[in-house]
Amino acid sequence: MQQLLRIFIVLLLCATPTAVQAKVNVFACEPEWAALAKEVGGAKVKTFAATHAKQDPHYIRARPSLIAKIRRADLVICSGSGLEIGWLPILLQKAKLGVQPGAIGYLMATNIVPILEKPAVVDRSMGDVHPEGNPHVHLNPNNILLVAKELSIRLASIDTPNAGFYQRQLSSFNTQWQQNIKTWESNASVLKGKTVVVHHRAFSYLLNWLGMNAVASLEPKPGIPPTTSHLEGLLQQLKASPADIIIRTPYEPSGASKWLSEKTGTPNLVLPYTIGGDAESRNLFTLFNRSVNLLKGTNHD
Repeated sequence: MQQLLRIFIVLLLCATPTAVQAKVNVFACEPEWAALAKEVGGAKVKTFAATHAKQDPHYIRARPSLIAKIRRADLVICSGSGLEIGWLPILLQKAKLGVQPGAIGYLMATNIVPILEKPAVVDRSMGDVHPEGNPHVHLNPNNILLVAKELSIRLASIDTPNAGFYQRQLSSFNTQWQQNIKTWESNASVLKGKTVVVHHRAFSYLLNWLGMNAVASLEPKPGIPPTTSHLEGLLQQLKASPADIIIRTPYEPSGASKWLSEKTGTPNLVLPYTIGGDAESRNLFTLFNRSVNLLKGTNHD
């Protein structure tokens, strides 16, 4: 009798549609990749971003909370090209085999898209130069499309029963995104040829896409904080050949850009850089809307 009761309970549980299908756990190193995973994965994924817009992704501590998150990850998506070299390898030591380098669950955006600023040679005298090239690839919207396509393939491989869902999500996102690219490029046409002073080379892909020119950097070398002598040199340079805009990210210190702006009268902008960089940049679409509008001198979407 007890045996029959156990069989009945098992059959009842199997027939009851209460079981919730597990979501794919996505560990994103940066907010832009978590946002993209939401676009492509929809309700089938659970995303976590290891960093936020007010943090420099170069310099993150491999905290126990991050280790706990990556242990549960089915897919790890990051920028790559050394951007996370100081902390991601430590986290991966505690992660599953399926998200290790070379596995289907290990996705580096810089392995998918064309890379800018690859140095011919690298030595310590050059500062914190990335040997693989500039890793801040998300600020060209065409790169977002390339990564989205690969991300869809990876999710479909990890979660095979929902492969069709990920393909449909990608198709919908691709259509909307390409329409928005046309709008952004049309709105930003007046920016072509404008000259920019940057704090760090975080905006190279954005400037390249928009046809703008970075003529100077507040850092004397990548990763080296601005010095008095370097800023004085920039001041003389801009007096002789003025720039149109000075830009920096929300996580970079404001002192040098404000000083140079006050001395030269050059507009000084903080661009959101990634999701959450300001109140308006809530997702990938509004991130690019906001960036273009700020560069044009407007303050609304």
